Amino acid sequence: MKNSNITGTTFASEGMAPSRRALLKSAGMLSGVLALSSTLAALAPSRAWALALKTLSSDQGRVILTFTRHLYPHPNLDDAVYALVVKDLDDKASADAATKAVLAQGVTQLDQINGGDWLKRAHDLQEIDVAAMESTSFFKLVRGTAVVTLYSNEMAYTHFGYGGAAGNTGYLYKGFNDLTWLPEPPASASGPIPKS
Repeated sequence: MKNSNITGTTFASEGMAPSRRALLKSAGMLSGVLALSSTLAALAPSRAWALALKTLSSDQGRVILTFTRHLYPHPNLDDAVYALVVKDLDDKASADAATKAVLAQGVTQLDQINGGDWLKRAHDLQEIDVAAMESTSFFKLVRGTAVVTLYSNEMAYTHFGYGGAAGNTGYLYKGFNDLTWLPEPPASASGPIPKS
């Protein structure tokens, strides 16, 4: 990851923080710091990241990020990757008033559970709240966006050790012919080997 703008999340160093103009024009902001132990921290130019939101408020962004973490829990996956889901939902909300309304209503519903701030609710109770919303449009929208966005980006690929699309020749000629936990299959069971 040679540049500092990794799939839409800006890392704040070397003058790469969002510009003042972008901050003033944004509706909200998400920001954080990559965990020191994160595989991403070694690749990004800075551990700090920030994401300007066009339509969602900062509070809405944080609630949606936390909600997404409950839907697809990966304890060691940095918030920066989950922020990409918020970014995609923010983009959808800025293009479609109905999507914006669904997101706003879902966040409001969650906040009402805990007297105005769902993020202060205990983690175990948040899990119950997320499960209780399974039939709502909010849940379906966040889940449907997250399942694609969360697992289809370079940061997630790095975290999970996925090498990305390999093309017709697969990984055989790309240095990934290193399976050691299964015995070698007989040549007759392998089929034709594609040419690189």
